[in-house]
Amino acid sequence: MIQKGLKGIVAAETLISHIDGEKGELIYRGYEIGKLTNRYSFEEVAYLLWHGYLPDEVQLRALKNELMSNRDLPENMKKLIDLLPSGMDLMSVMRTAISAEGGNFNYGWKPTVSQAIRITALAPTIIAYRKRQLESKEFVPPLNELDHVANYLYMLNGSVPLDAHVEVLETYMILTLEHGMNASTFSARVTASTESDLVSAVSSAIGTMKGPLHGGAPSGVIELLDEIAAVGDAEKVMRDKISKGERLMGFGHRVYKTHDPRAIALKAKLWELVGQDAWLDLAMDAEKTAVRVLEELKPGRSLYTNVEFYAAAIMKAINMEADLFTPTFTASRIVGWTAHILEQSENNTIYRPQSKYIGTLK
Repeated sequence: MIQKGLKGIVAAETLISHIDGEKGELIYRGYEIGKLTNRYSFEEVAYLLWHGYLPDEVQLRALKNELMSNRDLPENMKKLIDLLPSGMDLMSVMRTAISAEGGNFNYGWKPTVSQAIRITALAPTIIAYRKRQLESKEFVPPLNELDHVANYLYMLNGSVPLDAHVEVLETYMILTLEHGMNASTFSARVTASTESDLVSAVSSAIGTMKGPLHGGAPSGVIELLDEIAAVGDAEKVMRDKISKGERLMGFGHRVYKTHDPRAIALKAKLWELVGQDAWLDLAMDAEKTAVRVLEELKPGRSLYTNVEFYAAAIMKAINMEADLFTPTFTASRIVGWTAHILEQSENNTIYRPQSKYIGTLK
């Protein structure tokens, strides 16, 4: 029997994460995702994914110092980015720049956590450098007094970000660090299984994430929220869309058949910030209205809010342009990819599935 796309086929055992779409569960290394976003920072959860346990104070400080020491782009990488066509999309820029990183250090087999940390540290700087370049603005170097997520926002905008904006973006980035054997993670593990280097495996994953069926930006949610803001009546907008047979973007998920646990965790963080940002307030009100209208007009469909709805609200609130959505997603998911690359290297078997020939004999 052929399973197109290998759907439902178990291709690896992992200690990194677990998803239960029926129960609405996402677990990182034994921890339910909501417990992590409530208590721990991006750096702490990244450490957990790489090492299998949460860091103590000494280990956390060492990780932060290593991330800080690897933030600066090598000069050859800056020159490379400067030479890339202005019309080249940011995901392709990331793929090209990170691929070039393979010439700066020894990235042979086997991969190491230090290599994973370096790529994780470089990714936000690559994004920020390219963004400022295209805007004809001076590059804002990393500010080492700031942690990973706050520094990313600082480099993008050139000013120390609001605490509320750092909090919501950090929560989002923790929630997108890892999500099982998705397409890009599978690409990373397949490349690593050939005993290729970590940079090559991450480059493969970025190329996969670039596809709109996987890492596509939640632009439809932004359009919905923009329309609600313009009309001033969320219920009217939503009823009109549903009556026309249109889909409400940001609701329903092909893996989670009940509440998306990432959406629950992100919503909990947004509730803490009610009244601090008008756009986040609008999104929270719109979500409440949407759930009520969907229950009335599409009963039994279980169209719960997914993480993209809240992600779009966050990106809009922090003035992040749509072309930065997927690169930002990628900057966090690099942690999950590298955790899988490291795991693959510890018990490696090359991936070699079969195909069924359906042509004719000439």
